[in-house]
Amino acid sequence: MVRAGLTTERLTRAGAELADEVGFDQVTVSALARRFDVKVASLYSHLRNSQDLKTKIALLALEELADRAAEALAGRSGKDALTAFANVYRDYAREHPGRYAATQTRLDPETAAAGAGVRHSRMTRALLRGYDLAEPDQTHAVRLLGSVFHGYVSLEMGGGFSHSAPDTQVTWERVLDSLDALLRNWPEPCP
Repeated sequence: MVRAGLTTERLTRAGAELADEVGFDQVTVSALARRFDVKVASLYSHLRNSQDLKTKIALLALEELADRAAEALAGRSGKDALTAFANVYRDYAREHPGRYAATQTRLDPETAAAGAGVRHSRMTRALLRGYDLAEPDQTHAVRLLGSVFHGYVSLEMGGGFSHSAPDTQVTWERVLDSLDALLRNWPEPCP
């Protein structure tokens, strides 16, 4: 019998909250069952296993992040769009560390194609149209932005910059200025 009030969506959202509290790696169906004070078996009508729960959390987080990014990008271009887009990722990671970690989950191709990751890619490419990059440079730039945003955020959240001045916000702004300058003056490929 399915326990009243438990739905896949409610369990996914509770799992996302749990991920923010204890870390994405610590999220399991057992931990979720304890949160609802139910037996693990009662969750199996909604979730196949812990990996299924983590996939659902990843999809939720990607959707939330895409919604925020779309709102931030609306009406913006060039450096303004780049800054808004980057700040969405950084702010989301700070507010929801477990969910942000979930966005890095490797999804099977079918699940990935149906999820919001596709929206992220389209928004990044839309942002780059303001820099007039053709292929394959646009793909290189998408990878560069993802690497820089994720790398910076991961190091900052892990305390990697907490031991020295200047403030990380100052460095973040310099990083975005540098990315903007690079994108405006994209180098020709080496022979």
